[in-house]
Amino acid sequence: MTNCESCVNYVYDEDYECYTCLVNLDEDEMYRFIHGASSDCPYFRLDDEYGVVKHQM
Repeated sequence: MTNCESCVNYVYDEDYECYTCLVNLDEDEMYRFIHGASSDCPYFRLDDEYGVVKHQM
């Protein structure tokens, strides 16, 4: 199972004062994700700051 807290799409929204996902799932994707039919988010990308620096070098 993916961890939203380590995903680059999981950001703090100052308007709502909480963390939210930037990806807008459609109705079917949201249903599968909430009800556990899909164990992994297809849009998960690891927030790897070191990987970004390696790529820039």
